[in-house]
Amino acid sequence: MRVAGCELLYGTWTTRNPQLATRIATNFMTTQWIGFEDIPQFSFKDVSYTNELAALRSFYEFEPSMEGFAKAIAAREKTTLDRATLVEVLQEQYANLSREPLVDQHIAALADDKTFTIITAHQPSLFTGPLYYIYKIVSVIHLCRKLKVQYPDYQFIPTFVTGGEDHDFEEVNYVNLFGQKILWKNDLSGSVGMMSTETLAPTLAQLKEKLGSSDKAVEIYSIIENAYTQHKIYSKATVQLVHELFKEYGLVVANMNHPKLKKLFIPQIKEEIFNQPSQALVQATADELSKIDFKPQAFPREINFFYLRENLRERIVLEEGVYKVLNTDYTFTKEQLTKEIEAHPEFFSPNVVMRPLYQEAVMPNLAYIGGGGELAYWLERKSQFAHFGIFYPMLIRRNSVMWLDKGTTKKFRGFNTSIKDFFQDTDAVKRTFVESQSDAALEIAEEKTAISATFDKIVTKAENVDPNLKKAMLAEKTKLLKNLDQLESRLIRAEKQKYDVALNQISKIKEKLYPNNGLQERYDNFLGFYLKYGRGFFDFLLEHLNPLEKKMLVVLEE
Repeated sequence: MRVAGCELLYGTWTTRNPQLATRIATNFMTTQWIGFEDIPQFSFKDVSYTNELAALRSFYEFEPSMEGFAKAIAAREKTTLDRATLVEVLQEQYANLSREPLVDQHIAALADDKTFTIITAHQPSLFTGPLYYIYKIVSVIHLCRKLKVQYPDYQFIPTFVTGGEDHDFEEVNYVNLFGQKILWKNDLSGSVGMMSTETLAPTLAQLKEKLGSSDKAVEIYSIIENAYTQHKIYSKATVQLVHELFKEYGLVVANMNHPKLKKLFIPQIKEEIFNQPSQALVQATADELSKIDFKPQAFPREINFFYLRENLRERIVLEEGVYKVLNTDYTFTKEQLTKEIEAHPEFFSPNVVMRPLYQEAVMPNLAYIGGGGELAYWLERKSQFAHFGIFYPMLIRRNSVMWLDKGTTKKFRGFNTSIKDFFQDTDAVKRTFVESQSDAALEIAEEKTAISATFDKIVTKAENVDPNLKKAMLAEKTKLLKNLDQLESRLIRAEKQKYDVALNQISKIKEKLYPNNGLQERYDNFLGFYLKYGRGFFDFLLEHLNPLEKKMLVVLEE
């Protein structure tokens, strides 16, 4: 049933996918799509790409649409990849994980030239970090199912690449749960993915306490605890956690930090380190993008690789003909570095400028699904991909979601306002509400216009009597209009006092939807929803999150 642009789901929510059981039960829910242009929290760049700004068209290869995939498939079929090595590595990474027939089938299918991936990626955030980590994954799974219907002769594998080489520990070492931060502390250095999981014991204890002892809490904590205690290295724990959460949907999780995969990238590693093409290529594209108000996203360096060892990930630089690893004693001549790359490609870690190329050089990928910021830096890469002879994938903006729990929805329903209004700042929402409720006309714009016109006539008469009076009369007019503005503000304040309870509720709703003054999806973690719905939370999202629907999904529990 459709009501006012919303999908109304009465009784128990039931997935239309017969492969999944019904696991989310509420009285009913409503869903509504909101255009990105109506959401001021999204950047100009985000809105521009999502709404297909014409000036951006030359910066990407394929239109993000179902029809665009026909061209992407045709182009991807012309490329060659070492699929055997990819399958071998994935099977190795899954050797110690719980078996799931659908995942096994998907990995094996990657050996077939008619099988492609749809990829999303993220840093190895603690306990998956913010909600959009989950939304990215679900968006990929949903799209793969749609593609299979549209293009039945091909297979599409939902793939999550975990950033096992990242070293930005402070960006991934915390999670926000129930309005509080759970922090992972350690004194280790180097890439996060290679860090020991032993230091996570206190963090797991905090999480267990926060989750409580309900059946769903015990279930999800067991999944998390097993992932982080069965593996000594954090990257492997991350792979297991994501696998356990999404294995029944056939998601393939890949850690790209593997010597056999890096070996496939040796020609590009050499090209970048010794010839240094990326800086000029990416900078030139960034300069072109800046002409349409797209500020640079990533700042390419002369060499865009780190040297990666245990507890070490430092930049490689060229100084006076010698290749050095910053903050270490490692130095190489060109000949020595060439031998090092050939013998140990796993020691060479791409930065943000080279990472997309590495991913696409190894994976039979058609499209990358990411957030607005991610896609903005991918838009700087087209000429770089062309230089390296690597397929440049379709870029698709992930789904965004705002979720109103039952209590918040009930409060929201009490106001004569729309969801769109709640994307505005708090004062604006309150003002809209007061004006909609008040019997008095709070704005005196018409009166001010009339008084201004009358005063202009007085100024004209005064000027005719004595031209020197004009300046003084205009000053009086300005003063009077300012006094009227103050009077209008006093009227609004006085009226607001009648609605103190409602206005406090508006503040609470805003705090719920915009924790820490940011979008819910960028702050909250999925665990709060899992405690209520279990895996039914994923089922519901999978039914609704379509990344080709270029809008934000708003879910209201009723």
